[in-house]
Amino acid sequence: MWGGAIMAKVFSDHVVVSIDIGTTKICVLVAQRLPNDQLEILGVGKSPSDGLKKGVVVDVAKTIHSIKLAVKEAELMAGLTIETVCIGVSGGHIQSLSSQGMVPIKKGEVRVSDIEAALDAAKAIPVPEGMQILHVLPQYFVIDGHAHLNDPLGMHGIRLEVQAHIILGAISSVQNLVKCCEMAGLKVNDIILEQLASADAVLSPDERELGVAVLDIGGGTSDLAIYQCGSIRHTMVLPVAGNHFTNDIAIGLRTTLQDAERVKKEYGFASMELLEEDTIFEVDSVHGHDTTIVQATDLVRIINPRAQEILVLVHDEIIKRKLQAFIPTGLVLTGGGSLLRGMKELGQAIFNVPVRIGSPRLSHDMPESLNSPMYATAYGLLINTLKKSERASMDSMSGPLVSRVLTRMKSWVSDFF
Repeated sequence: MWGGAIMAKVFSDHVVVSIDIGTTKICVLVAQRLPNDQLEILGVGKSPSDGLKKGVVVDVAKTIHSIKLAVKEAELMAGLTIETVCIGVSGGHIQSLSSQGMVPIKKGEVRVSDIEAALDAAKAIPVPEGMQILHVLPQYFVIDGHAHLNDPLGMHGIRLEVQAHIILGAISSVQNLVKCCEMAGLKVNDIILEQLASADAVLSPDERELGVAVLDIGGGTSDLAIYQCGSIRHTMVLPVAGNHFTNDIAIGLRTTLQDAERVKKEYGFASMELLEEDTIFEVDSVHGHDTTIVQATDLVRIINPRAQEILVLVHDEIIKRKLQAFIPTGLVLTGGGSLLRGMKELGQAIFNVPVRIGSPRLSHDMPESLNSPMYATAYGLLINTLKKSERASMDSMSGPLVSRVLTRMKSWVSDFF
């Protein structure tokens, strides 16, 4: 166990902390940045999440209590006091749209200030009342109407355009999330859309470049992100996810939510074709006085329609937005909901593209226990925070252009207060 002075120094200089505040669980990861740009996990904390519904805080007191429990566990394991954190945001209130910004190139050569001005122009959109811009994500740049560019810095021209992906969130929902963390004794230094974090954790550079969709099936929401040419192309949040399987089972089998969650994990399949034998098992009755005998085929008949609903809604969104050409490498399923047996096979049948289950791309310093889709968001938040920390310490003229610009732009977190 480290001494107090050493702990404070290590925390401020080398340690990053992420909190995945989900509908079913709170997960805290504490990591130390190593000299070789890798992460060493120092502490992990988990607790059931009782105060959220579909990714949105509905009970402040319960959410604060759940956060405190998970933070305490992570602090004990890491041997330090957690002060500042990065958190993920999701929920049905999240919206996204495409926007363009165009500005003259002031001195004939593209400078960082020109790129910032173009992004500011892209942000100049009508924002619905009660909403706030969360992320402005450049997709590509154009100089004088010519070819798409990822990095126009230093190029000559007259007019600079940017195509950007704008993500909006409800002010009240984000404020409630931040306030719960603050009341748990934490300072929030960044908030990131959860599917962007999950993508950082599970996608390879080649997948991002060639084109891929990642679907994070959590407890309260299913979060979609599509990448191509290394940039985000589309995002969507569905308020349908893993908890709906549990609720459907509880209603269909007239059992408790706790036992519905148990049989989902032990006997659940998303597709009848994968069920090798019709197993028989017992479930507690909802009134708690006796048990009921259930066949596995009955359980699959309850689960399959909900699994199809989630995947078909995502497939329909891709078709409606004409995004099929953007996902040649296929679909990556992650999040706790992706662990339901048969989701991969059902996804392949519906999307007709390769489908894989995405676990965090861990370094050799990571505990094997984190190698699960359930930790994709929390681990991705760590990676994202680490990248921003590294960019902030760089000289303003080094590193990838978009990274530099986004680092220099004012953090939108402060805009909510």
